[in-house]
Amino acid sequence: MIKEILTNKWFKFISVGTLYTLWVIWLGSFWWLLGLGVIFDIYITEKVHWAFWKKKNPPGGKQTKVVEWVDAIIFAVIAATFIRMFFIEAYTIPTSSMEKSLLVGDYLFVSKVAYGPKTPNTPLSFPFVHNTLPLTRTKKSYVEWIKQPYKRLAGFGDVKNNDVVVFHFPEGDTVALNVQNQSYYQLIRTYGRDRVWNDTRSFGEVVARPVDKRENYIKRCIGIPGDEIQMVRGQVTVNGKPQKHFDGVQHNYIVRTNGTSINPRALDRLHIAEDDRTVFSSERYVFPLTDENVEKLKNFANVTSVEKIVEEPGDWEPAVFPGDENFPWNVDNFGPLTIPSKGETVQLTPDNLPLYERIIDAYENNDLEVTNGSIYINGEETTSYTFDMDYYWMMGDNRHNSADSRYWGFVPEDHVVGKASFIWLSLDKDRSLLQKIRLRRMFRTIH
Repeated sequence: MIKEILTNKWFKFISVGTLYTLWVIWLGSFWWLLGLGVIFDIYITEKVHWAFWKKKNPPGGKQTKVVEWVDAIIFAVIAATFIRMFFIEAYTIPTSSMEKSLLVGDYLFVSKVAYGPKTPNTPLSFPFVHNTLPLTRTKKSYVEWIKQPYKRLAGFGDVKNNDVVVFHFPEGDTVALNVQNQSYYQLIRTYGRDRVWNDTRSFGEVVARPVDKRENYIKRCIGIPGDEIQMVRGQVTVNGKPQKHFDGVQHNYIVRTNGTSINPRALDRLHIAEDDRTVFSSERYVFPLTDENVEKLKNFANVTSVEKIVEEPGDWEPAVFPGDENFPWNVDNFGPLTIPSKGETVQLTPDNLPLYERIIDAYENNDLEVTNGSIYINGEETTSYTFDMDYYWMMGDNRHNSADSRYWGFVPEDHVVGKASFIWLSLDKDRSLLQKIRLRRMFRTIH
């Protein structure tokens, strides 16, 4: 009886049609309800041969093995693409910017439904890759024949302070293809625009990318819309209160010894990666360290001092956001700075414009000009601006080894991809064979 119900064509149509209708309601685009006609034909009327790769009425009722494989592959690709687009996506930690909270070689699942999935800006793309075709370094994996505006579906909640968030790189709108892992704008500041654009052998072609095809980054959300953040000598405060301490947060330290070298195996036990070991001599090292590892190193018999590297307030680093002498900030000292929120209006002056220039021009697509000390937006002189989106401030837990909001500023809401949920695999590149697998990190939730 149950088998007859499950195989009944009307039961199949009602089940699939109901799930499809719920998805359309979630999507909020009711033109997709036309797809119910296709589902009705697939299960009830069978007028159109939708599965064109299969024979409609094969001899003996069975398809060939090749057709069965093709059928299985097509179903798997469609199902996996749907899950990746709307629910959960795999992500790999490529750099040490989040150590020791997250390690290079951690494989994560990122929840799209935590904040609500974004519909793709460029829906026509090669499946399972981000912005570059497999086996190539520069060939686009997408076409821009169809472009869609930003839209986020309903999710389980909003981005909260201290969430670990995956997002599209805010300065990734323009990319030099031979150095895709570097900020184009930082390259311009370092080498000059003429060299970056003309030296194609070193930098490659300079191209623009839509929001959803920019490189993915992962950081901790330090500030949400409306928060006032500040950093003084490495201590972050949010709305006047010290940021919650996480065991994995690291800063760089100078470690001095009595002249004898530190045993590499001892550093292995502290889980200090080989790439993080800067050795000036047998007497002087620089390591990124957690508070726990600081105390452990102080107890080494040959260690004479462990000194935190901290820049002083007022020592301006031009590479630090917003890169203006009116804001003489550095990686250990910046702010106070209020994170913009949707609908908030700020007063604009030539002095504070560097804080909001990229928001107005690049993220919210306005024509911004400054002429004779006056600010013009879309051709009209103005002294204020109302934000169209919420913004966030993201920083790496490895504070002195992280390219984050301190360098490129605010992260727009349309760049947020999802929340890092749990680690399903972790591989140590400094080890070999089975020793590469970090069993202690597998199937851990991310905090």
